[in-house]
Amino acid sequence: MKVILVYAPAARCCHEEHVCLPDGLDAGAALQTAGWVERFPELKDGQLSMSVWGRQVDRQHLLRDGDRLEICRPLRVDPKVARRERFVAQGARGSGLFASRRPGSKAGY
Repeated sequence: MKVILVYAPAARCCHEEHVCLPDGLDAGAALQTAGWVERFPELKDGQLSMSVWGRQVDRQHLLRDGDRLEICRPLRVDPKVARRERFVAQGARGSGLFASRRPGSKAGY
């Protein structure tokens, strides 16, 4: 079966590899067979999550032909917190749908 392995160990650095693997392998065995565990030692401990085409799976998930196995790093910052901080830095009127108003118009128009 043909599988795509994708891993981004750091920002703006992405490794993508198309590999042919025997049928019936799970996600963990696929990484082992492709040699990615030796290539990226941080994959050994099993702390990173995995997904197939963006849907989270565990290491025992059986892969099928054409799957794209993605190894996901944990988020550094909660997206909600980051958005709140950006909004505070820009100010209430500096961004968003109602950032610009026509002179003399009501708020929100």
